[in-house]
Amino acid sequence: MKIVLLVGSIVGTKTRIAVRTMEALMKEDNSDTEIVVLDLGKLDVIFSDGRQYFEYEGDTNYVATQLMEADGIIIGTPTFQSSIPGTLKNVFDLLPIYAFRDKQIGIIATAGSSKHFLMVEHHLKPILSYMKGEVIPSYVFIEEKDYDKKVIVNHDTIVRLKRLRDQLLLNLETLEKRKKEIDSMYDF
Repeated sequence: MKIVLLVGSIVGTKTRIAVRTMEALMKEDNSDTEIVVLDLGKLDVIFSDGRQYFEYEGDTNYVATQLMEADGIIIGTPTFQSSIPGTLKNVFDLLPIYAFRDKQIGIIATAGSSKHFLMVEHHLKPILSYMKGEVIPSYVFIEEKDYDKKVIVNHDTIVRLKRLRDQLLLNLETLEKRKKEIDSMYDF
């Protein structure tokens, strides 16, 4: 099983901290799961120009291919101007419309205040659904006040991150089991 954790911005630290915290939580219980972190701030992803995702080269091809090959994805995104960052939208533009078919997708959103929580509902979830993703309904919204000295200090936030991890893994394991059951019904 392959899970990709995506840091959907090239600037700031809070989303990166949240995704890295999720990476550590994932590694606690899942030694057999391949975990890939895609940090757009550390990769050179070019602007989408309409090519097929596999025609790109370098980091752009790497990001697109990792997302296409993933079983599960957790997208970390800050809130910019009550929306997702352009760098994250560019990643979506690199991929085909069906890119997230049969993929479980969790969301971690960061923002300066609670007033931006609807960004996930009105901007991000519709894009992921349009791209055929199975979006986990409960996402983790993290505010400025949940951090101190570049660490998440709010215990409730850590609990919510663990719940998101557990739900993603449960969904993936259930789907994998069901696919095996269906496959075993056929002789070919």
